Amino acid sequence: MFDHFYHQVFRKTVIAFGTLFNGITIKRDGSGNDPSEVIQVPLAYGPTQKFLARIEQEPDLNKPVQISLPRMSFEFTGISYDNTRKLAATQAFTTSLKNDGKEIRRMYFPVPYNMEFELSIMTLLNDDALQIIEQILPYFQPNFTLTIDLVESIGEKRDIPISLENVSFQDNYDGDYNSRRVLLYTLKFVAKTYLFGPVPDSSKDIIKKVSIGLVGGEYSTTASRGLIYKEPIATRSYAGNLVTNLATDITDTLAILEVNNASNIPEKSYITIDDETIYVRSKNNNTLTVTRGAYKTDNVEHVGGSGIYLISSADNSLIIAGDDFGFGG
Repeated sequence: MFDHFYHQVFRKTVIAFGTLFNGITIKRDGSGNDPSEVIQVPLAYGPTQKFLARIEQEPDLNKPVQISLPRMSFEFTGISYDNTRKLAATQAFTTSLKNDGKEIRRMYFPVPYNMEFELSIMTLLNDDALQIIEQILPYFQPNFTLTIDLVESIGEKRDIPISLENVSFQDNYDGDYNSRRVLLYTLKFVAKTYLFGPVPDSSKDIIKKVSIGLVGGEYSTTASRGLIYKEPIATRSYAGNLVTNLATDITDTLAILEVNNASNIPEKSYITIDDETIYVRSKNNNTLTVTRGAYKTDNVEHVGGSGIYLISSADNSLIIAGDDFGFGG
C-alpha cells in the first residue's frame, strides 16, 4: 500500500480548464477614420488580488490601457469528495496497457472528486466585460463537458463536466481622479473529475495458469500465483525398488554420495536411504550431488553398503487418494 504513482489528474484538469478560456477576443469599433481593433484577452494563472495590485501600482497612467486591461486570470481554489457519484468500492473493471493493447490489467473504479475554480475577468470598459461574458456563458447550461485522458498508460479517458456555479460583479470606482476604474467579474466553476489508484501489475494480480500435476515437493516448478490441483505422491519408497548401494559411509551433512552403480538413478529424482528421503540434483558417473532431508525427513548418517531405493510411480499408486474434487471422473 502507498506505493508511488502519479497520474497527474489534478494537473491535467487544471490545464484543460484554462484551455477553455484561452483565445477569447474583444472587438472595439473605430470612430471616423479610426479603424476597429481586435484585442486578444490575455489569460494567466494566479489570484485576482495579484493582478489588481499590479494595476494599482502602475505609475504610468498614460500607458495604453489594453496592455494591462482587459485581462483574465483563473485559480484552482479547492477540492472536495463527491459522494453523489460514489460507486461501490469493490467494483472493478478490466483494461489493457496502451502501449501494446494486449496485457490485461484489473483496476478498481475511480474515486469522484470535485475541483473548484475561479475565473476573474478584469476590464476598464463595461462593453469589454460584456463581450467576454457573452462568449462564455452560452456554453454552460450549466455544464460543459471535456474529455480528458486521465490515465495515459491504459488510455483511460473520462468525460469531465465543468459546471458554472455562480457569477458575481464588482465595480472598483472608488478613490481620487487618478485612480483607475476596474470592472471585475468573478465566475465560479466546479469540475467533476476522478482519481485513479495505481495501475496494478497483472503478474501479481491475475491468475495466469491453472494446471493439474504431481506435488513435486519443495523442488517442483509451478506458475507464480497459479492454482495447482495436487495429487498425492509418495515421499519414500514403499514398493522396495532397490537400485544400488552406498559405496562409502556418509555423514548427516554430506551432499556428495558415492554409489556402486548410478545408471538406474535419474537426475531430479528422489531416493530413500533408511528413513531419509534425498533429492538427486545431478550425477556424474557414480557420484551423486544431492539435497539432504527432503520432505522434512531427518538428516542422519549412513554406512557404506546401505540400500538405495528409487521413489517411482509404483510408490505413488500405493498412496490412498483423497477427494479429487471431481477430476477423477
